[in-house]
Amino acid sequence: AALRDRLIDGVQAAVPDSYLTGHRSQRMANHASFVVRGIEAEGMLIGLDMAGICASSGSACTSGAQAPSHVLTAMGVPRHEAVGHLRLSLGHSNTDADVDRLLEVLPPLVARLRQMSPFREALEQHR
Repeated sequence: AALRDRLIDGVQAAVPDSYLTGHRSQRMANHASFVVRGIEAEGMLIGLDMAGICASSGSACTSGAQAPSHVLTAMGVPRHEAVGHLRLSLGHSNTDADVDRLLEVLPPLVARLRQMSPFREALEQHR
């Protein structure tokens, strides 16, 4: 759980207008799920993949689906935010260096995607 907590703290500190979904500690020790406001997850996943980082935008049982998570919308997450869902899972071979790499790649990727996102206006209104 220590590596997961470092991942959560790092993403929340490095990616403005993002938030953790669900309870901070009452979750699987290898799982972190975020909403990144102002972008669609597809571009984020492509950028992360190009950097060698595996991630998903849905639950494990709906991997590959393009629609926002029905669980997030049932929790009250607006659709324009739920489309920016990012799910990260850690395995036994992941290290601090893997988290560092994510934290190096994700913030500038999100910033670039927000500049061209159709959800940018909703983000500006949220602020």
